[in-house]
Amino acid sequence: MSRMLLFPGQGAQAVGMGKDLCGASPAAKAVFARASDLLGFDLLALCAEGPAEELTQSENTQPAIFTHSAALLAAAEEQGLDLASVAGAAGLSSGEWAALYAAGVVTFEAAIRILRARGRFMQEACDATAGGMISVIGLDAAACEKIAADAGLVAANYNSPQQTVLSGPAENIARAEELAAAAGAKMAVRLTVAGAFHGPLMRPAADRLAEVLAAETFASPRFPVWSNVTARPHGEAASIPAMMLQQVYSSVRWSESFADMAAHGMTEAIELGPGKVLSGLARRIDRNVRAVSASDLPTLLAAFAAGSN
Repeated sequence: MSRMLLFPGQGAQAVGMGKDLCGASPAAKAVFARASDLLGFDLLALCAEGPAEELTQSENTQPAIFTHSAALLAAAEEQGLDLASVAGAAGLSSGEWAALYAAGVVTFEAAIRILRARGRFMQEACDATAGGMISVIGLDAAACEKIAADAGLVAANYNSPQQTVLSGPAENIARAEELAAAAGAKMAVRLTVAGAFHGPLMRPAADRLAEVLAAETFASPRFPVWSNVTARPHGEAASIPAMMLQQVYSSVRWSESFADMAAHGMTEAIELGPGKVLSGLARRIDRNVRAVSASDLPTLLAAFAAGSN
C-alpha cells in the first residue's frame, strides 16, 4: 500500500468547517489557535460560524482551508495514525501549500503568511480586471483547449479527463459557453468565483507574491510533492519558490498529476480538508486508486483504518 495525501484548495470552504474536528481533537484546536494568533482574528469562529461572505474572501479562504488541513494532520498525529507511511502528496491550487507543509518544505507560520498574502494579491488582481471561469464537462482536454483559444480564454484547471475549467476575461465567457454546447459538451457551468484564476490575469498577483516568498525559508521535501505546473514532483528547495510563483498564473494540471502519482505506485489517496472534491475527481481519473476524504475525526480515523485493512 502506497498512501498519498491530497489537499483541497479555494472553493472547498464551507461555513461549519473545522468545528466538529476542533471539538473532538485538542491538537486540531491548538492549530486553529496558532493560526488565529498569526492572522489577528478568531479563525475558528469564522470557519465555524461565518458569515459566508467573509469566509469566501480569498485572503481568508486560503489560510482557512490550509489550517483545516494542518489541523487534520495534527489530529492524525495525536491519534497515533500512520503518517510515516505517506509516500507523497499533492494539493489543488492553494492546497499545494498544504502539501508542501506536510512534506516539511515550509513551516506552519510561513504557510499562513504566504497564503494570507497570496489570497489578498489574487483578490486585488480580480478587482483590477473583470474575469470569470467556466467548467466544461464531457469533452477531452484538446477540445476544451480549442474552445478556450477560439473564445479568448485559457485552460486553467485540468481536473479530470472529461472536465476542464477555462479562465479569462468575463466578456468572453458567454462565447465559450456557446462553443462548448456546439462541440457537444454535457455541461458548461459558469463558476461563482471572484475572477479569472490560473491564467494571465493573475500575473500581477505572482509579481507581488515574489517579495513575500523571498523572505521565507524553504527546505527540500521529505517525500515527493507533485507540482500543479509540471504534474511531476518538485525538485530541491531552491527551485520551489519560482515554481510556486508560476503556479499562481499557470494551468493546474491535476488530472495528469494524479495519473503520474498512480504511475509511481500510489494505491490509496486520502483527501484532508473540507469537502470531497479531490476524492471525487480521483475516481474519475483512476478507479484503481482507493480515494477517500477526511474532514473531521470520525472520517479521519475511518480513512486511515480502511487503508490498513
